[in-house]
Amino acid sequence: MSTGLIIALIVIVAVALVAAVLILLARRPQGGSTLRRRFGPEYDRAVAQHDGDAKAAERDLAERVKRHGSLRERPLEPAARDEYAARWGAVQERFVDSPQEAVAEADRLVAELAGARGFPDGERYEEQLDALSVHHGHHLHGYRRVHQATYAPAGGADGSTEELRASMVEARALYEELLAPVREDARQDTADTAPAAASVRDERSHRAHVPSVLTRRHAKGS
Repeated sequence: MSTGLIIALIVIVAVALVAAVLILLARRPQGGSTLRRRFGPEYDRAVAQHDGDAKAAERDLAERVKRHGSLRERPLEPAARDEYAARWGAVQERFVDSPQEAVAEADRLVAELAGARGFPDGERYEEQLDALSVHHGHHLHGYRRVHQATYAPAGGADGSTEELRASMVEARALYEELLAPVREDARQDTADTAPAAASVRDERSHRAHVPSVLTRRHAKGS
């Protein structure tokens, strides 16, 4: 057998071994450090829900990844993105005069936007939360707060305007993340509506596109 053929066989075997290892690693359940990075605060919340049992929490989170990890967010048309941004701005303006009603509308709006992006709709709140936690776990707490403020009898932890304002500010972080273009959206925007430079500028400015009156204190209702 020639030296060249021997080398070729060694290379083929090595490539096959590497491929097998990669497949096994991909199928292996995600470990605690990986889950902690992916879920952020949701990891600690899951551990607390399981009375400090990290292994039980990790099994729960790994199951969420199994169910929802393959979800791909649907792109928003530029006009729809602008409309959602304007609607959030209107909700924030409404907060000045009607905090409780504004928070309830914010809860519905986050649920609607999540549904538009391909997550389970707001009628399946717990399932929607699980799916969002897999992809947006670092900014999910605010959505929980506005939802609890909407449906809790006292309208939140203490029912105060400041409590409602804080829940709105936190919910805005998730809303902005859902609103911002993902890479697929940005490519579509570039092809359909504007030159490449304008598309990049759009993507970088969308977080600022959602106006906020809640970072300023208002005399009325405070």
